[in-house]
Amino acid sequence: MSTRIVTIPNILSFLRLLLIPVFLVLVIAGEYAWAVLTIAVSSLTDFADGYIARRFGQITRLGQLLDPAADRLFILSTLVGIAIAGIVPLWFLGVVVARDVLLIGIGILLANVGHGPLPVHHLGKLGTFCLLFAFPVLMLGAAFPEASGVTSAVGWAAAIWGAFLYWWSGMLYLRQALGLVRASRVAPGSMSDTLDR
Repeated sequence: MSTRIVTIPNILSFLRLLLIPVFLVLVIAGEYAWAVLTIAVSSLTDFADGYIARRFGQITRLGQLLDPAADRLFILSTLVGIAIAGIVPLWFLGVVVARDVLLIGIGILLANVGHGPLPVHHLGKLGTFCLLFAFPVLMLGAAFPEASGVTSAVGWAAAIWGAFLYWWSGMLYLRQALGLVRASRVAPGSMSDTLDR
């Protein structure tokens, strides 16, 4: 794994982070159509950075930290923005934020045994995709009320499925983290062997 910082995937992840305040300003201003476009661009960079990293061997340590962080921050900011706008209820915001709080706890737990972040799980990426698909669809209903019948059904189906996958992956991370913690207590010297697999 490379320790490089300046790679195309990392630049795309930084771009995704820079789009967060842009999105929030657009949502608060009620410019839902432009906000949807911002989410679309963010989603494309999310797909592109992962593909380029794998396809061209540009997987880096920074990228493994930056990509999921950018995903979670964008989801959180999107949720906060559309909750403020009244597009989704606060309880849904709480469901998603609680899962991210769980991951923060897992990160602290692993750091205490000298372990870095866990690799991103495919279920988590799929859950992220579903949520990032659901939010612009729901916002389209706010921007174009005549289409809200369709956008509400499609958007909420994707949002609920995404939240389920988000939590499912969270439980898998928790199980994996607890296994690593137990392994470190039983045989601290074998910890590095476990991490190389």
